[in-house]
Formats: sequence, structure tokens, C-alpha cells
Amino acid sequence: MNAALRLIATGGALPGRTVTNEDLSRMVDTSDEWITTRTGIQTRHHCTTETHTDMCVGAARQALENAGISPEDIGACVVATFSSDYLSPSAACMVQRGLGLPHDAVCFDLNAACSGFLFAIHTMECLLAQAPRKYGLVIGAEMLSRFINWEDRGTCVLFGDGAGAVVVEWREDYPSIHAVLGCHGDPDMLGAVSYTHLRAHETRG
Repeated sequence: MNAALRLIATGGALPGRTVTNEDLSRMVDTSDEWITTRTGIQTRHHCTTETHTDMCVGAARQALENAGISPEDIGACVVATFSSDYLSPSAACMVQRGLGLPHDAVCFDLNAACSGFLFAIHTMECLLAQAPRKYGLVIGAEMLSRFINWEDRGTCVLFGDGAGAVVVEWREDYPSIHAVLGCHGDPDMLGAVSYTHLRAHETRG
């Protein structure tokens, strides 16, 4: 069987506050020229009153509307994130409540950092193969303004907040997704990630 997914529609949600490079230059030793020439980034969005859940639900609702699909048609929902509002319940369960997805829809979060959306798409392919309904919601969302180390100009200029969602459909006659997924538990890499995580919590504390 050569079954896979087709992307039906997309949706997105951004918080209202726009943070420019000039704004950041007043917070950390940087400049618009330094950021733009190295990253191409000129603005990013940060949450004020918005929550991670707000962005996920907003992006998913837009994707459903663009697809012409109702929440009752969804067989599974996977949110790729590591900055959700709660450890439990998951962001996906909050989306289920916010949109009124069926109670038998599989809803959970997946934490794979930058590669999370790709992992989530492949996971959705497997889920929908066994689901009674063949439409799924895949959402990528982060609220990284809560974790940023504002003393590190190499990272604080890169990240913002936002959510993107896709509605996908599983069918037996769709071409298979060609992807090679894996992980590298390199000690140096894991050590660097742990240090960044620690610094983020120190900044928040």
C-alpha cells in the first residue's frame, strides 16, 4: 500500500506585538544592520495577553475554514511544540476543547524542537491510517519570548512567537512521504542544549 498525506489547507496566528530590530538594540548590544545582514530578520512577534493556546486554536481554526472542513471531520491532532501553556493538559488537548474536536480524536503534543513539524507530519500519517476519520490537524507553535535569554544577542534576536497549522488528508492512493528521520544524541550537542535551557530558566527566575 502506497498511502500518505495530502496537504489541504494552511492557517496561521501571530500575537499583536511586533518587535523590531531597533527595539532589540535598546535591550541588548546589537543593531538592525548586525541582525539583518546575518539573519535577514527585521521583525518578530511577541505575546502580551495572548497565550500559546490562543495561537494554536486561531491557526487551526483558520486552516479548517480554508479547507472547508468541520472540526467533526478531524481524526487526530498533533501539536509540535516545547513551549506550551501547560505540561499537562497538552496543547493539542486544549485545541480539542477550543475547537470541539471529536472526543475519540487522538490529540497530543510532540517535542522535537526545530524538526518537530516534520516529525508531526510523519506521525499524523501513521495515526490517520488507523483513524475512523481521515483528516488531521498538524500544528507547529512556539511561545519562545518566555524563555529567551535577553543577555545573549546571538539567540534573542532570532526567536519570536506564533503558530502555523495544516489540515491534511490520508488516502491510499496518495504518494508516500519521502523523509529520513532520526536523532543524534551527541554529548556536546546535548550539553549545549542543556546549558541553554538552564540559562533560560535562570532568566525567568
